Amino acid sequence: MSKRAILVVDLQNDYFPSGKWPLVGIEAAAANAARVLSAARSDGDPIIHIRHEFTSQDAPFFAPRSQGAEINPVVRPIEGEPVILKNHANAFLETALKQVLDEKSIEEVVIVGAMSHMCIDATSRAAADFGYKTIILQDACATRDLAFGEVKVPAAQVHAAFMSALAAGYGTVTTASDYLSR
Repeated sequence: MSKRAILVVDLQNDYFPSGKWPLVGIEAAAANAARVLSAARSDGDPIIHIRHEFTSQDAPFFAPRSQGAEINPVVRPIEGEPVILKNHANAFLETALKQVLDEKSIEEVVIVGAMSHMCIDATSRAAADFGYKTIILQDACATRDLAFGEVKVPAAQVHAAFMSALAAGYGTVTTASDYLSR
């Protein structure tokens, strides 16, 4: 059995162009994630889907039981692939994710999804802290423009800053193509 699992984090409808919180580059990121999922299914690597819902119907996106909170069809789970519901940026916090990984004797996690500066960052750091070899596929992740006070930060810079930080101490950051070619 494979010691590697693919974690698909929050590739949900509200992050796509017709959703409530669209991300820059989400369609290209999801297409790269789909390529990784196809290879993982062929190789027998477990795939674990993680889906975020806020606890309030008044949430700006990912409202409970909404269409926007559903996993996008591009990366929809197939039968037998677990879907873990989370309510925090860190996919390990108050979920069964670690238990699922440990039951499968997983040693390495490959992370794809959204948002680079929130859930990808938090989940990658937690995975590394738990001792999993962590690989983040940067072009299978997406984020959005941010602002801090008067400073506007384009999504490409947000993404680069967070991928740089993760590469500096939490895992290997690479592209989907490089990962698939190894």
